[in-house]
Amino acid sequence: MELKPGPPLDPAAPSLAVIGAGVAGCALTARLRRLGWRGPISLWESGRGAGGRASTRRSRHDPLLRLDHGAPLLSIDSSPPPALLAPLLAGGWLEPWSGELAQLDREGRLIAGATDPLTRGDLYRGKGGMDQLCRGLLELGGAGIELNVNSLVRHLARTTHGGWELQDERQQRLGGADWLVLSGTLLVHPRCQALLGWSEPPLQALLSSLTDPQLERAAAAIAAIGASPRHALLLLIPSAAAEQWRLLPFRLLSFEEAAQKRWGLSRVLIQPLADGRCAVVAHSTAELAPLPGLIPAAEGQQALIEELRSALAAVLKPWITTLDLENAEPQLMRWGAAFPEGPGLASDLMLCPQSRVGFCGDFCSGAGFARVEGALRSGELLAEQLLAALGPGAPA
Repeated sequence: MELKPGPPLDPAAPSLAVIGAGVAGCALTARLRRLGWRGPISLWESGRGAGGRASTRRSRHDPLLRLDHGAPLLSIDSSPPPALLAPLLAGGWLEPWSGELAQLDREGRLIAGATDPLTRGDLYRGKGGMDQLCRGLLELGGAGIELNVNSLVRHLARTTHGGWELQDERQQRLGGADWLVLSGTLLVHPRCQALLGWSEPPLQALLSSLTDPQLERAAAAIAAIGASPRHALLLLIPSAAAEQWRLLPFRLLSFEEAAQKRWGLSRVLIQPLADGRCAVVAHSTAELAPLPGLIPAAEGQQALIEELRSALAAVLKPWITTLDLENAEPQLMRWGAAFPEGPGLASDLMLCPQSRVGFCGDFCSGAGFARVEGALRSGELLAEQLLAALGPGAPA
């Protein structure tokens, strides 16, 4: 399937700034371009690249390293499928996932083929790493999408013509646009105070001056959304010790609720690498990650690593009697708000035309809520809402 080129760009058309280059933000830009949005689009990402929780850890010095440390796959369990799924598959960015699924019960019994809410339906993975999902979305968006990485937006300001200015921690201008989209909750949710030590959420600080009742309702709804923190233990098993990991009867192991309480783990992902090594990711439960705050001191991180290592050793004991991780290069990944809790942001609050602000992400209610599917669908829906808000003169 040959991809159609995007519409010709028009510098005079409305511009859009999207904060967050995860699945929702990238899906939004791809869908907008394919529906005819001709104005400039800029993406602002605090991390090192697009992907968000659907990222892949790589290394310039280790070209064969590939470690999906967040979302291990994309599950689609509602129909019709997202509009962007077919072109992502046709472009070679996604492929069906057919690894062995299993679930552990409270007694340590393995239930082969069992699924949980994150692994039901049709399963896909990024071809060559989950980060290919967002790379593919940006490719589908075509020219005229500016990706700014390592750019943390700390402050927001309204411009004299009703647009938006993005500022860094020193309130220096990063960029601006006519319309603003937040593809995450950090700039609205009070958790930014615990995570980053901010005095208040940047958007909340502007609400009284904007006098937009719909935006106030949206901000209140987002601020009320709960989220579960998670830790992830990342391991890189040397090829000499990887065979026993490759022989495990699962590639993705989930845990029943009682099993999660027993071991403090929610998911274990086994990722064999092309050179014989094996990457392993063990996700904690929220109970094992009670503090979503600032990064702990080195000794605190080491304690968390040891706790997760001990839990993993207990779980794998039926198959790997001695869990030797001396050369496994253990690292800790922390997610301050890994899974939003319902009901989520209603679709009629995703776009606030008076203030030219939109929201998308897995925190939006609807099919796929709290999963990658929800992030993908929310970006598509917001794209349609944005074009409708521009009225008869909008590109078609």
